[in-house]
Amino acid sequence: MRIVLAGASGFLGSRLRTSLAAEGHELVRLVRRPVTRPDERRWDPFTGSLDAEILAGADAVVNLAGAGVGDKRWTDTYKQVLADSRIRPTSTLASVLASLPAERRPRLLLNASAVGFYGDTGDAAVDESSPAGGGFLADLCQAWEGATARAREAGVRVVLLRTGLVLDANGGLLRPLTLATRLYLGGPLAGGRQWMPWIAIADWIRAVHFLMAHEEISGPVNLVGPHPVRNRDFARALGRALHRPAPWPVPRVALRLVLGEFANEAVASQRVLPGVLTKAGFTFQHSDLDSALRAAFAR
Repeated sequence: MRIVLAGASGFLGSRLRTSLAAEGHELVRLVRRPVTRPDERRWDPFTGSLDAEILAGADAVVNLAGAGVGDKRWTDTYKQVLADSRIRPTSTLASVLASLPAERRPRLLLNASAVGFYGDTGDAAVDESSPAGGGFLADLCQAWEGATARAREAGVRVVLLRTGLVLDANGGLLRPLTLATRLYLGGPLAGGRQWMPWIAIADWIRAVHFLMAHEEISGPVNLVGPHPVRNRDFARALGRALHRPAPWPVPRVALRLVLGEFANEAVASQRVLPGVLTKAGFTFQHSDLDSALRAAFAR
């Protein structure tokens, strides 16, 4: 397959790129800087500048572009960065896809999203049929997903990757949690009763390949493991994996000082289930948390 990939240098994009290349797919990477490699093409998603010929004839477009949610303390300025870095690239890709003649238009757009769509669900289990929640991330996810509308209306199969906590020792939220635990500072956050939807990096990659191959699947798909856990149980499992105790509770006020408004989102309870993947017959290599953490630290 010929696959155009936006966000190829990020945490998930770099790992997916390696996996797709290993399977022999032809990759075209969209970059905002000057082109330095034969497989790169330049675009400017913030001005809507993208040569339609780059997408023409591709089998799929994968959009993982977006600034890291936990990379900086949330300010009004950074919240705007989070929104612009997701919505504008998505809108640009959807518009260019829609502009292509049907015979040259890619059949598939896999677009990143997040389980933040559901907001704080408390103890209630939710799947893809559940409504959107409230809060900044829920509102952002709705706008992000909504930016794919032109592609969907043009007949492109759009799959929305509502991703949870991806477990990889070298990236994502697990990296700072690992550092804290190694320094004997690990423990439950804000009481630890909140649910955490997680997925092993290997299963996240396998799920993306699965969704590419299953043409009957479209719309939102929760990329999470089958067994979410409470934060206190996650902290204990991480401690076991690193051979460290994890007894030190982190109060909400401390998180607020470090993370700003993001602290409220970081401790939201989200008991999210992979309804679409399960119904479609996807099998998880790491269906329990201990297995996923062992795999994360074995890399």
